[in-house]
Amino acid sequence: MARFLHIADIHLGFDRYETPERTKDFFRALNTALDRYAIQESVDFVLIAGDLFEHRNIKPATLNQAQVCLQALQRANIPVLAIEGNHDNRPYGTPTSWLKYLSEWGLLMLLEPNDGRSNEPLLTPWNPQTRSGGYIDLDCGVRVIGSNWYGATAPRAIERLAEAIAALPAGPDSAVLMFHHGLEGQIARYAGALRYTDLLPLKAAGIDYLALGHIHKNYTAEGWVFNPGSLEANNVEESRYQRGAYLVEIFPQGINADLQTGHFQRPILRLEVIAKGQESLEQLTQTAMDTVAEAVAILPSQEIAPIIELKITGQVGFDRLELDTRRLQAQLKETSGALLVLLKYEVEDVAYQTPLSDGQSRLDIEQSIFADLLTAHRDYKTRATELPAGSLI
Repeated sequence: MARFLHIADIHLGFDRYETPERTKDFFRALNTALDRYAIQESVDFVLIAGDLFEHRNIKPATLNQAQVCLQALQRANIPVLAIEGNHDNRPYGTPTSWLKYLSEWGLLMLLEPNDGRSNEPLLTPWNPQTRSGGYIDLDCGVRVIGSNWYGATAPRAIERLAEAIAALPAGPDSAVLMFHHGLEGQIARYAGALRYTDLLPLKAAGIDYLALGHIHKNYTAEGWVFNPGSLEANNVEESRYQRGAYLVEIFPQGINADLQTGHFQRPILRLEVIAKGQESLEQLTQTAMDTVAEAVAILPSQEIAPIIELKITGQVGFDRLELDTRRLQAQLKETSGALLVLLKYEVEDVAYQTPLSDGQSRLDIEQSIFADLLTAHRDYKTRATELPAGSLI
């Protein structure tokens, strides 16, 4: 039996939202995942199926984060096998990358097919002297095969890889292929996703476990295709996806892959307040404050400051510009202790209208109409109950 950890889409160096703490979250996620699921579980090897980094060009601190995590695995004698994803791959014709650098320094093995410029076969065995190769046969009885980032040419690349895999010399009983691409039907607005039938040549060529990356959502297909999702959500939209790391066991009878989610993940709250048009500015502001406070209070852990997205939608009976969104955002951040508060204010102005009841006199109706007009005016709304009486004398 072989045991390994399958991760992807780590995105070290993530730098959106302009806060250093958020950048550190992606290091925390990787560091805790490797410690809990690889080192403490004494796995035979770790797979990184693309996008270790957020950018091709990285800062020294980001490289240091990668080195710290990989050196911990090195001390535990756990080999790391990796491929490039679309975020960290080197442009065509560029001889090196930061993943290549880490591979040359012995912190991981970057498994890559040959580029086709020589007469060598597409897949050659890993050479520890040149620190290069397309596949490796591990002592635990697993053959691990690498690939490149292929983009729109992925279906054709799969055909070529399947032919090359089928032509390899006999090796271990189990074969794993790392491939950075997404399967159709998993997320909306994703052009170029692979169909399941595109993968079947790999199954026919003897692949037992297809280790995918690229889509930040966990999914599996037909008991041999596995995508763990990202270790940490890249945006609030991704917070609704289950994601994590696969702890995998390969038996002669089959595969057991358990998704692990107990590593560092910053909590993300997505909240909504729907205005009905009858609230005052003060009432709507207080409702927003109360909604955030109630959600934060029931978080499982109060030790990690959350990221909060609050949407205020619906209709308001005052000038929508009267709400100072920057001030409200700052208030919410201060009172909730959140790392970030993302405020979306998407309301429509409506004319304020007091419900009329049966039997009202003409004078009462006219006063109600005047009161509604005054309530909707920023200068006169505080005197909306007294002015209508004088205007109708």
